Amino acid sequence: MAAEGPLRRLDERAGRAIAGSRLPGPAAEFFADLGNMPVAVPVLAAAVAFTALRALRAGAFRWWLAPLAAVVAMAAVPLLVIPLKLAVDRAGPPGADGSGYYPSGHTATATVAYGAAALLLLPLLSAGARRTLVTGCALVNAGVGLGLVRSGYHWPLDVAASWCLCGILLWGLTACQARYGRGQDPERRSTPVEGGATDRTGYRPK
Repeated sequence: MAAEGPLRRLDERAGRAIAGSRLPGPAAEFFADLGNMPVAVPVLAAAVAFTALRALRAGAFRWWLAPLAAVVAMAAVPLLVIPLKLAVDRAGPPGADGSGYYPSGHTATATVAYGAAALLLLPLLSAGARRTLVTGCALVNAGVGLGLVRSGYHWPLDVAASWCLCGILLWGLTACQARYGRGQDPERRSTPVEGGATDRTGYRPK
């Protein structure tokens, strides 16, 4: 993108084709608006509050870790996106003002906010509900990216760059949950078993 090579020219041709397509403009604007911070961040805040309170009331071990990691991932978005915007200094599509369009801030906000919210909720759901949530999250983020390009706010690779960048943040959140967020059920630790003494896990030693 910074070198203005063949890939950038191909990207801009694709962007002009999508912006001039017959995709419904109002629907594109609706999905593009889902990347606004006042829309996306409250969704994550609600998921953080719900999962934190639920884990706290259940006495889960390290109940605060996953919600905190999600907040950190969201806070990292501007810290990563803004320096890249300044470094690449890419001009926007026709009609857009100024520069600094690569990567897309709206795409990054939506990717982390909705993605982190889904990751927090997944352990609480059944297998079918998890598939539905993941599919819905993917479709919403795809809609945000397509809506931004169709509405003339970004080029396609502005969107793709944010997906790649924020995918790393979501991978970090997933790794944090897997490595450090496995709690222990306090009731199981203290439940006696037949035959008398138990160890600290609630099972009688062999």
